Amino acid sequence: QVQLVESGGGLVQAGGSLRLSCAASGIKTIINAMTWYRQAPGKERELVASILSGDITDYSDSVKGRFAISRDNAKSTVYLQMNSLKPEDTALYFCNMNTPWANYWGQGTQVTVSS
Repeated sequence: QVQLVESGGGLVQAGGSLRLSCAASGIKTIINAMTWYRQAPGKERELVASILSGDITDYSDSVKGRFAISRDNAKSTVYLQMNSLKPEDTALYFCNMNTPWANYWGQGTQVTVSS
């Protein structure tokens, strides 16, 4: 059974940093893309950052220059280093892992940035 577990969320003051992790277990195939999404209350889920198997990365304009995504294929884990956090970054952060046959989601980790 596939399971994705996010960790690293919490409460931080504006300007602070957090590092999110998402570890997958039970995935037996190559993971093409690892992606972080977030959803704030009353808003739609949005893509934050993604990293492909060749370490090609993509970021939403709202986090470009502040967040950095990375992956450890041996550990089936994706990371999101978040710096210079802003109150508008407050959301539930989800990881997604895409394989040739399926798409998997974690349960989310809450990030709250106080002003």
